[in-house]
Amino acid sequence: MKIDHIGIAVNSIENASKVYEAMLKKKLDHVIELPDRNLKVMMIKMGESEIELLQPIENNSKGICSFLEKKGEGLHHIAFKVNNFDETIENLKANGFRLIGEPTLGANGSRIIFLHPKSSNGTLIELCENTKEEA
Repeated sequence: MKIDHIGIAVNSIENASKVYEAMLKKKLDHVIELPDRNLKVMMIKMGESEIELLQPIENNSKGICSFLEKKGEGLHHIAFKVNNFDETIENLKANGFRLIGEPTLGANGSRIIFLHPKSSNGTLIELCENTKEEA
């Protein structure tokens, strides 16, 4: 298992990416739109892991919008890449951990699921399937 990415909720990817552009000394502009999740996402490679900037496409009271309203911009979640994705989920369930929803596809196309913050000391944790190409 390793850290896959750290998700950061932002009001504006354009403004937030300037910090990383300055650190990396390069222009960042690859934004993925996920309309079904009301998200714009920018993945920024940082060594073996990534920073994921998350911006709502339009204002509503769900997901990232709700997070931004309650907590403001900042750390949203930490994601771990796991081998044996299904086995890991079953093990967590068997040990009483609360998962949010069912596995779905993440921005990079691999299966993901979230561990509820009430099961993980107040931190939203995302589990990402380690695909065969990455194993």
